[in-house]
Amino acid sequence: MKIFKRVVQVLAGVLLVAYLGWAWVANTKSEYTSTKQADSDVILIGTEGTYEPFSYYDSHNKLVGYDVDVARAVFKKLGRKIQFVDAPWDSMLAAFNSGKTDVVFNQVGLTPERLKKYAMTKPYGYSHAVLVVAKDNTTINGFSDLKGKKSAQSLTSNYADMAKTFGATLVSTDGFSKSADLITQGRADATLNDDVAYYSYLKHKPNAALKIVTTQKTGMGSGAMFHKKDKKLAAQVTKAIEELRADGTLTKISVKYFGKDISKE
Repeated sequence: MKIFKRVVQVLAGVLLVAYLGWAWVANTKSEYTSTKQADSDVILIGTEGTYEPFSYYDSHNKLVGYDVDVARAVFKKLGRKIQFVDAPWDSMLAAFNSGKTDVVFNQVGLTPERLKKYAMTKPYGYSHAVLVVAKDNTTINGFSDLKGKKSAQSLTSNYADMAKTFGATLVSTDGFSKSADLITQGRADATLNDDVAYYSYLKHKPNAALKIVTTQKTGMGSGAMFHKKDKKLAAQVTKAIEELRADGTLTKISVKYFGKDISKE
């Protein structure tokens, strides 16, 4: 009888471990919404889903935004099936680097480091870097004033790198709205981000106690990011982007979200 009880206990333990393991996998899948399994022809696209107006969910819970619409137009032209996989910036990049997604469409700046490490397309959008602080802030008037100050940034973004070069201490956050909240709460002094993200935020919160103190043209543009092994596909996407620029599609999508054309430098 004791042996029987012991066997039951062991089996129960095994089942518990199996259940916990299954639960962890389920949570992982829910975070990334999908992993490449049955249909290897589907292109899995990493994007944030919280970065309005580039990638976000509208009032009907539909994923929309400039980058999302550009990605749809590109792969429609290429005749490829796609599926979006949304996660916060740092998790999104981790998923991409571990092979859970094939490409990232999410305002990825074409930095020299990324151009070496990944297969990047030509830009499909250009924006300006803005330094945003609280309206009553009188100590930060330019990038050089960031030294020793707290800047709210997604830690692996090019804006985080930019803030660090000016001597800022980074406060980890995901998305511009959360960065803005940290500033208004007094938990951060500033944030560096896209000017269009700032103006989009003001559409929803016109009375936000924030201001832009300086603007800088990045010059690099934003492109789609692929793994090095997918250089051929990246080249096809670049060709599609250029064709969509030439036929006015990129301009149309841009005006839809920004009221102006950000597809050209």
